[in-house]
Amino acid sequence: MEYKRLGDYIREVNVRNRDEKVTKLVGLTIDKAFIPSVANVIGTDLSTYKVIRREQFACSLMQVSRDGKMPVAMFEEDEAIMSPAYPMFEVIDKTLLLPKYLMMWFSRSEFDREASYYAVGGVRGSLTWEDFCNMRLPIPSIERQREIVKEYETLSCRISLNEQMIQKLEATAQALYRKMFVDGIDKENLPEGWRIETLKDVATLKAGGDKPIDFSEEKTESYNIPVYANGIENKGIFGYTTKPVIKAKSITISARGTIGYCFLRKRPYVPIVRLVVIIPQDEIMAQYLYYYLDSSNIKGSGSVQSQLTVPDMEGKDIIIPPHQLVQNFNDEVEVIDKAIEIREQENIKLTELQSLLLAKMGQ
Repeated sequence: MEYKRLGDYIREVNVRNRDEKVTKLVGLTIDKAFIPSVANVIGTDLSTYKVIRREQFACSLMQVSRDGKMPVAMFEEDEAIMSPAYPMFEVIDKTLLLPKYLMMWFSRSEFDREASYYAVGGVRGSLTWEDFCNMRLPIPSIERQREIVKEYETLSCRISLNEQMIQKLEATAQALYRKMFVDGIDKENLPEGWRIETLKDVATLKAGGDKPIDFSEEKTESYNIPVYANGIENKGIFGYTTKPVIKAKSITISARGTIGYCFLRKRPYVPIVRLVVIIPQDEIMAQYLYYYLDSSNIKGSGSVQSQLTVPDMEGKDIIIPPHQLVQNFNDEVEVIDKAIEIREQENIKLTELQSLLLAKMGQ
């Protein structure tokens, strides 16, 4: 397939918010997505900001070689404003090149590698607009572009539906926890068979360690043990290693920055810095403790930067229900967890299909 010069199909856009009618401010992430901006714009002259509209693109050409990715995304809402530092562009003729097809091309890992290669010689690893426009891509017939986009969007739609169902299932499990262990329960007058313990009485607590020496950012046949760090992106996965540190079912809690994010870890893993690990003495309590801690208002200590420590957590009071009630809860949640796992595994396969489809665009 013949490759065409990108710059022959796009043109720069530079519309300013002169009348300040547009107030929605967005930013661009390295993962090629628009997000609401958290910048403090009090006292800022928003009339100098750029207006972006549906099916227009924004990008960042700075430090592309350092990051190994080029932030670029197609705007899918009506309009918003962005910092004037972002170059913006649009497709010149949509009967020749579909904006959605172009965005698919930008989503390819091969595109990021090529952009990084051209950026190596730029100032601070930045890509010039000229080099960006000189990049090439295959442009099949508009009919074929529509077919490719439709295939990709069908997969995206299925992934989105699965994510919505996962959220509903997770909410169902939360509702079940509240019904069995929260609603109508008075901490000062517990039902018969219930008791209060400290967390250290029912679990072993550890702090996350250093990043393992045998570490890989990508999962392989050998490097298949997840390494978890503080954060919620991708459920906290930082990378992969060859040997686990924690083998028992346990809970990790984010201990720095945004404190209190809890995850139930059911498979062997390695926790690293900024995590507190809670390993129940009785594995049957793992599911219950996860929901208990996740619904608690966990706060850290420290006068300069708030942080969560093992001593902070060890003295935390925990309401312990009767063993059989916890078992009944586990049995019901297990059904929900299996339904969630099926959809998560399906999404992994669907994402792999999307990657294959993106890869075929260059063939």
